[in-house]
Amino acid sequence: MEKERVLEILIEKGIAFTVDEHPPVYTIEEMEQANLPYPEDICKNLFLRDAKGKRHFLVVLEKDKRADLRLLADRLGSGKLSFASEERLMRLLGLERGAVTPLGILNDAEHAVEMVFDRDLMNHSRLGVHPCVNTATVWLAPADLRRMVEENGNPISTIEI
Repeated sequence: MEKERVLEILIEKGIAFTVDEHPPVYTIEEMEQANLPYPEDICKNLFLRDAKGKRHFLVVLEKDKRADLRLLADRLGSGKLSFASEERLMRLLGLERGAVTPLGILNDAEHAVEMVFDRDLMNHSRLGVHPCVNTATVWLAPADLRRMVEENGNPISTIEI
């Protein structure tokens, strides 16, 4: 899905947001160097799979947190977790490396990806996520982001990370 279509969907759903354009970024460090207006609200996104490749998770957490994959697997009732391949990322979410975002869930018509939100994100007034490309950041309320996922029909967990 192209950035313009993501923004159209946000408008259609009545979701308030702002957008900042920036050079392509692939890491949290590059995001921090992009001089965005709300660096404390940037999200880190991890696309994971279980050992059998049957369950896929998009984990969204605060940018400065580290995810313990063993603990995360236990909390999600999953087998061992590892990072999913770029091929799986493209096939399931239509995203390329560097553009991983919870808004990619809009590309998941099969509802195959389970969304996992870090509980602490819900305390932010806004979250910064890519609109399916890594050359822009959309700022929106956590409740609105969660609603987008719910309306798409994907399973959601909010856990302590």
